[in-house]
Amino acid sequence: FPEKLIPLFINNIKHEKPLPVYGKGINVRDWLYVVDHARAIDDIFHKGEIGETYNIGGWNEWKNIDLIHLMCSQMDEKLKRKKGTSAKLITYVTDRAGHDHRYAIDANKLDNDLNWKPSITFEEGLDKTIDWYLANEKWMNQITSGDYQKYYDKQYEQR
Repeated sequence: FPEKLIPLFINNIKHEKPLPVYGKGINVRDWLYVVDHARAIDDIFHKGEIGETYNIGGWNEWKNIDLIHLMCSQMDEKLKRKKGTSAKLITYVTDRAGHDHRYAIDANKLDNDLNWKPSITFEEGLDKTIDWYLANEKWMNQITSGDYQKYYDKQYEQR
């Protein structure tokens, strides 16, 4: 969804808006391409043992700032901008109180029991993700324009 790091930064880079980085950007997350996440859910549903719990992870931890620099580089290339243009949009902001410094997933059970692994590298997945958002600009514009919230409010208003 557009307020999350990757889609927010894709959209902000495209429109040359600031890229708000919490603190020094050293918070760590385990990243996984969305199609691989969906594959894992499907494998768990079809091959997993009923009643068992499986963590889905990509064995792919990145500091936010490193991910952001990779995104900036890929976006500069895709938008045919001079290398380093998008990185100039990075703006450091105060970290949220209580913000987790690291999210980590132990997905060994998924690997050991179901022989599941990501199908592509994170860099490839990020490249495909960027392409999807660039190809679906109309959808992104509808979501970020505020129309989505109006639709949501109308659909779920108190009756």
